[in-house]
Amino acid sequence: MDHSLLKQFVAAARYLHFAHAARALGIPRSTLIAGIRSIEAQLGYPLFDTAASSTQLTAEGEAFLVEAERQLATSAKAAAASVAKPGGKAKASKGKGRAPAVKGEKKPGRPRQGR
Repeated sequence: MDHSLLKQFVAAARYLHFAHAARALGIPRSTLIAGIRSIEAQLGYPLFDTAASSTQLTAEGEAFLVEAERQLATSAKAAAASVAKPGGKAKASKGKGRAPAVKGEKKPGRPRQGR
């Protein structure tokens, strides 16, 4: 299952409001709903109860929420373990940089064009 789809489902399940979840993720609501529909198509059963007056998880949706959170947690641990340790070889500065201005001296570089 795609990592971003799992994050979308978990957000929708936590907020129980598609517009709020989409805003929290920084994606359009239609993208979130399409992602949820894609997950439901892959699994073969609905995750949200569409007959209810407000957004609710089905029993299968609650079980899948636990599994999705577990998968996201294990992938986050794996990503944290693969991060390079801080420190290491220093990188050389490229270019001359900017010399400090000294009062009374001409600025280095090309001369200014006269008028």
